[in-house]
Amino acid sequence: MNASQEELIVESARAGLREKAPGARVDVQGLRRLTGGSVREIWGFDAVLARDGEPPERRPLVFLLFRARGPEGKLSPEQEFRLLEIASAAGVPVPQPVWQGKTAAGEPFYVMARVEGETIGSRILRDDRLARARAALPAQVAAAAAAIHRVPLGPELDFLEGPPADRAPADWEIARIEDLYRLVTPDPHPVFELALRWLRQHLPPGTSRALVHGDFRIGNVIVDETGLRAVLDWELAHIGDPMEDLGWFCVRSWRFRADHLPAGGVGSRESLLDAYAKAGGGAADPARLRFWEIFGNLRWGVLTLVQARFFLGGASTSVELASIGRRTAETEWELLNLLESA
Repeated sequence: MNASQEELIVESARAGLREKAPGARVDVQGLRRLTGGSVREIWGFDAVLARDGEPPERRPLVFLLFRARGPEGKLSPEQEFRLLEIASAAGVPVPQPVWQGKTAAGEPFYVMARVEGETIGSRILRDDRLARARAALPAQVAAAAAAIHRVPLGPELDFLEGPPADRAPADWEIARIEDLYRLVTPDPHPVFELALRWLRQHLPPGTSRALVHGDFRIGNVIVDETGLRAVLDWELAHIGDPMEDLGWFCVRSWRFRADHLPAGGVGSRESLLDAYAKAGGGAADPARLRFWEIFGNLRWGVLTLVQARFFLGGASTSVELASIGRRTAETEWELLNLLESA
């Protein structure tokens, strides 16, 4: 990013701070790029507010700048910000949303509190400094999931996608992922065909539905020495079966080689379900979790095909997309193992 673009971000931040803190002298310090992808850029900065006769107040914040609307099914920046407000008010551990707007160039953004901690999955699961945190994570993750799934489904969440009232969430999700699979590749993937058949033959009973995070996993949480601090990356949120989040948490790719602990590399499936029930998330149901874990591995496998198509079709030259596209075989191997033991 060039200097003029950085100045655009700084001015947008200053304008928002002036509106949020009328009468204060505002300054933006320490602007620096954190992490981000092709759709969003994430910048950290400190807001310094000064008033006569008072010591300066420093607030650590994050500026999320959106370059373009995400792929179909993702929330808009405005919707994502609104969901953060709703989740925060309901007691879900998320970074506090502060304000949203558009830069002078018309690019949408929002600002939230900066929560200190680690987000890189491999470090969370291996760093000696976080050993005590890992012991606490199964219960904390389960409690966070239960809090998400308790958020009331009122009219304020009507912007979220979800199954029609007369259709089971599992059936709706299978149809969506199969449509995407058929769209992105002409190549045969017998394991995916087998998984689709198994899932349709083992639909879980009931039509339970709740707010679903959609990408609930190690790598999308902030962890410090005390454990879980916040849940990030809400752009795939939708209405669905709450067990979908726990199944996704158990997908092998999010264990970062800690395969002896199938629940995110931090615990067992049984401990995750037990902690979820104790946190008020509902009775433990290993069969339902297994269904959504199989679905999660299928979903991730299809998404690796999507990433590969972006690269192979010339839409992106990202080496990251190319490398993710090579992981399809990993998901097929895991699906075979899961289906054999199901």
